[in-house]
Amino acid sequence: MDLICIVGPTAVGKTKLSIEIAKAFHGEIISGDAFQFYKGMDIGTAKASKNEQASIKHHLLDIRTPSESFSVVEYQSLVRKTIDHIKEKGYLPILVGGSGLYIQSVIKDYTFKGKKRKEDASYDHMTMESLQARLKDKNPKLYEVTDLSNRRRVIRAIEKKDNDLQENPKDYYDNIYIVGLYTDRKQLYERINQRVMAMMDEGLLEESQWLYNHYKNTQAAQAIGYKEFFPYFSGERSYQEAIQLIQRNSRRYAKRQMTWFRNKMDVHWFESHLDDFNQTIEDVIQAIKKTQQN
Repeated sequence: MDLICIVGPTAVGKTKLSIEIAKAFHGEIISGDAFQFYKGMDIGTAKASKNEQASIKHHLLDIRTPSESFSVVEYQSLVRKTIDHIKEKGYLPILVGGSGLYIQSVIKDYTFKGKKRKEDASYDHMTMESLQARLKDKNPKLYEVTDLSNRRRVIRAIEKKDNDLQENPKDYYDNIYIVGLYTDRKQLYERINQRVMAMMDEGLLEESQWLYNHYKNTQAAQAIGYKEFFPYFSGERSYQEAIQLIQRNSRRYAKRQMTWFRNKMDVHWFESHLDDFNQTIEDVIQAIKKTQQN
């Protein structure tokens, strides 16, 4: 097997599953999350804990400062080199995350067209709501899978020309097994709300304040869980409103993630039994073993 991928919406249990799969199959983990690359952004991006990272080798965590940008093109190249390195050592690469475009850029034989775009000042006067409306009117399908809370990505989706991915690419690797985790939507949304509150207890507010103070106008600062606090820091939003907005944006992001993975990837879906996750782990392990035997 060339590669295992573990995908699914936020808060569904991907990190815990990936560690157990890595232990079971002599694997190393590669991050497929668009913001876990950044140093100092640990709580809001739900990085594996230090203990979890110590138990299994993790790649592509903390490889950029928040002042640096990191494109899908760069990610694609770096991950493929990392996969080759892991396989050369005799380990199984396990790509884990919820950022659909990043993961898809690795597992499909994508090439990127055009030069890197500069920000278009013609959108400066438009509110997020008007940008979202324009995208929905122009391309309803793309609207469904775009991070509508990320202004830069909405603008790029509206433009949809330079750096586009070609349609219907072939698989880049011959033998990939994609695990997808899902659970009841109501249960998932409750779990997301609870996880946001747990992040607050762990220090998300302080982490957000640090990002606001030093890297407010960066790509990294667009991450859900951080940017919602910026109006609170400037006195334009209450503390409780900021938390509720993080919860809402996280729920909406989870819905978009599921739309992406269901429509764009050949996923083997497993129910995430949040009250008995060991059963989920066992189900996935047995399915992978069966595939290896065939």
